Amino acid sequence: MKIFRKFPSTFWTGNLIELFERWAWYGFFMLFANYLTGSSDAGGLEFSQSQKGLLMGVGTAILYFLPVLTGAVADRYGYKRVLLAAFVIYASALVLLPRFSNFWGVFSMYLYLAVGAALFKPVIQATVAKTTTSETSSIGFGIFYMIVNVGAFFGPMLTLLFKSSPQLIFYISAGIISLNFLLLPFYKEPAREKNSPAQSSLTQALGEIFRNMYAILRDTKFLVFLLIVAGFWAMYHQLFFTLPVFISQWVDTSPLHRFLQHTLPFLTTHYSAAPNVLEAEFITNMDALYIILLQVAVSGLIMKMRPLRSMMGGFLVCSVGMALTFVSQNVLFTLAALLVFALGEMAGSPKIQEYIARIAPGDKKALYMGYSFIPVFLGNLLAGLISGQLYQSLSDKVQITQAFAASRGLALPEGLSTAAYFEEVARSTNHTPQELTRLLWDTYAPSRLWILLLAIGLTAAGCLYLYDRWISKGVRSPH
Repeated sequence: MKIFRKFPSTFWTGNLIELFERWAWYGFFMLFANYLTGSSDAGGLEFSQSQKGLLMGVGTAILYFLPVLTGAVADRYGYKRVLLAAFVIYASALVLLPRFSNFWGVFSMYLYLAVGAALFKPVIQATVAKTTTSETSSIGFGIFYMIVNVGAFFGPMLTLLFKSSPQLIFYISAGIISLNFLLLPFYKEPAREKNSPAQSSLTQALGEIFRNMYAILRDTKFLVFLLIVAGFWAMYHQLFFTLPVFISQWVDTSPLHRFLQHTLPFLTTHYSAAPNVLEAEFITNMDALYIILLQVAVSGLIMKMRPLRSMMGGFLVCSVGMALTFVSQNVLFTLAALLVFALGEMAGSPKIQEYIARIAPGDKKALYMGYSFIPVFLGNLLAGLISGQLYQSLSDKVQITQAFAASRGLALPEGLSTAAYFEEVARSTNHTPQELTRLLWDTYAPSRLWILLLAIGLTAAGCLYLYDRWISKGVRSPH
């Protein structure tokens, strides 16, 4: 417990701000994929999987690219000012986003929201970096990552209560992010280094940003590290882009529903999508719960482990866990696979930020933390492709059902919602919806997506091993 007293008050204030930001973000984002692709009679927009992949992949990638610029802006103009701007954009975007139902309207509002999130991200991570030392950084980033997942857990648990009214999901998230306006006066700007450049005009600041970008881009070894980590993020983001849709379409949640009905009926009362069916996001949200319960313990176990070694093990375990979530229709197997995934995530993900923070110059913490998002940017682009076109061609239940109906020569009414269309196909072929789901699973093998996800994750882990063995020697050591 003594180590917790070594963190200054700014560390804890920054983490509390992070808690509400992640609560607001995941409150809508965990539900976003099913909101975009869900049946219109359940409040969904019925976008195709390809449209969902494009919107979430490109939009979220831009969110993670902009911190390269916004991190330097925060170093130049002050963290508190940038946080204020971020919260204003964040709240207004969340209010406006559900007012659009066409693809380009939703896309434009999501990009606007991405600007607010991009302003926020490097500031809090730089705050953690500046308020930790070589002794406290591993635990500090572990606490930070646990706080992220506290928000990630409670955000969806709150908004899922209002899933039948999709607009409320976004309005609740807007209210949560607005709580940070109350915390901002208590946020103390971290001390700047003595050689930190003085504030200057916007033109001069932007010029320095691009000079810094050029200097970092010349560091080939550091860029190789960023590219390797991008593979991890491409696999990781399927937790949000693809897994909720896959569970909603294919996984039988009835065994867990029956268990909770007898033990914790409150959960089945509020988190059931239909009779004997749990919300898909409730299942995926168990990843965040695992991290809340285990992150500090895992961080304690790996605190003396070299960041690159911890990342290697984390990437490997994470890849196996993510691949296994797509293997079975049994929800209990899915929960076990999510635990494997979470253990790898806890070992690997916080160490990425710690590694970059430790090699960053003192007066450019936010700039370097901004570059920690470059792999996430690239990973999101690839994740969007996987969850979009590849998922649609390999695993999408809507497209598979249409192919099945065509193979049987079924003539179905026009204008049906996706849910009504599936039920009509089941009725026309003398199946229950559950029987038709099993038949499509056995016939079209939608689970084969796991092979691709495992291959991506294992490649990232293997490349990181080679990087650690032969390339990283020229990068400033974190020890």
